[in-house]
Amino acid sequence: MVEIDRTKLGSLLERERETYEAENPGSRAAYEAGRHLFGQVPMTWMNHWSGGFPLALDRAWDNRIVDVDGHERVDFALGDTGAMAGHSPQPTVEALIRRAGELGGITTMLPTEDAEWVATHLAQRFGMDRWSFSLSATDANRWALRLARLVTGRPKVLVFSYSYHGSVDETFVVVGEDGQPRSRPGNVAPAVDPTETTRVVEFNDVDGLAEALSHDDVAVVLCEPAMTNIGIVLPEPGFLDELRRLTRQAGTLLMIDETHTISTGWGGATRAWGLEPDIVTVGKALGGGIACGAYGLSAGLWPRIEAAVGEGADIVDVGGVGGTLAGNALSLAAMRATLDEVLTPDAFVRMIDLATRFTEGVEDVLSETEVPWSVVQLGCRSEYRFCSPAPRNGGEAAAAHDGELDEYLHLFLANRGVLITPFHNMALMCPSTTVADVDLHTALFRQAVLDLID
Repeated sequence: MVEIDRTKLGSLLERERETYEAENPGSRAAYEAGRHLFGQVPMTWMNHWSGGFPLALDRAWDNRIVDVDGHERVDFALGDTGAMAGHSPQPTVEALIRRAGELGGITTMLPTEDAEWVATHLAQRFGMDRWSFSLSATDANRWALRLARLVTGRPKVLVFSYSYHGSVDETFVVVGEDGQPRSRPGNVAPAVDPTETTRVVEFNDVDGLAEALSHDDVAVVLCEPAMTNIGIVLPEPGFLDELRRLTRQAGTLLMIDETHTISTGWGGATRAWGLEPDIVTVGKALGGGIACGAYGLSAGLWPRIEAAVGEGADIVDVGGVGGTLAGNALSLAAMRATLDEVLTPDAFVRMIDLATRFTEGVEDVLSETEVPWSVVQLGCRSEYRFCSPAPRNGGEAAAAHDGELDEYLHLFLANRGVLITPFHNMALMCPSTTVADVDLHTALFRQAVLDLID
């Protein structure tokens, strides 16, 4: 294996930073003008982009982004799954225009016929019987966790260390170096120490999972069926079967968060891998970029919720149902069009094929250059990590983080017309991604690695 020369990496990184700053003066000016923006950006996580300032958007379509300096780039970030349908897909745009213009009524606190259509469609995709809507997967997770605690009468949630569930307070807990649970580093002023509300184990650790569930205080395991946002960590053979067996044995519900793993296929990992959750949550990909989320309840779970309502639980008003804008007419119109006409079974087949080509291209470069990295594919999503073999849990994935390598690769690609997700090294295919786009990334990735090791 080739050892990375950190001095050379530093020199190359400085080269890429200088190029980025010189070629993007308009974006830099827009960033510096953000005097009344917290963090100088609309949302503070936009500061994750490499180079000292993010690119400022002028326009976008399909899988192309043009910034205010006029540079067009191939977009593999795709809103970190929010634009998995591509930017402004035509069916979604037409549905939005019709709903907001011709029909009128962006949000009215009234149901539309689109709601039952979307719920029926999601039931077909994910197998859950009843659905409700939110404005994000974070909100869907929050409300579904309350329902899980309601029907089980248990106080705690179990998550896997470094898993991704949006900004749900209970999930910001990890396994520390001493093997004990701790609040995730950098967690901002939690109202309650998450180690009080949550049990945490490493992904793929069946023994740890069994021990954590043995206390009979866990209402629900909230998990991604494959870890994302910390690299892609796939389940080992039999792990998800054991997860389902152990949760049933313990009287604990299983809640699958498909926000990112919807990349696995038309019905996410739930359908592709034959999972049998009690609850499914999903979010940003559904509406083609319009804010939305949803949670689905199994046929077996719904009667238990009805029984709790009969005993006085208020799921209509003060019980914590979230968001006046949730389930609004505009987001439901967007979801219907996106699910029906854009993120179709045929689209997923093509997107997954492209991700396979992307992954094989990266594998060829890693084999050719012998750098000690790895790449993992999850449906139409692919990601490389700076370690080999690929991590088997969140702790290993977090330990493999290398900020300098991240920034070097992101800037090298961005300076030559390609964007990948800023938080990590994820590339996502959308219906308009092409073979040429994938091959461009492969060529640039090869050159970036060769510059580093030659």
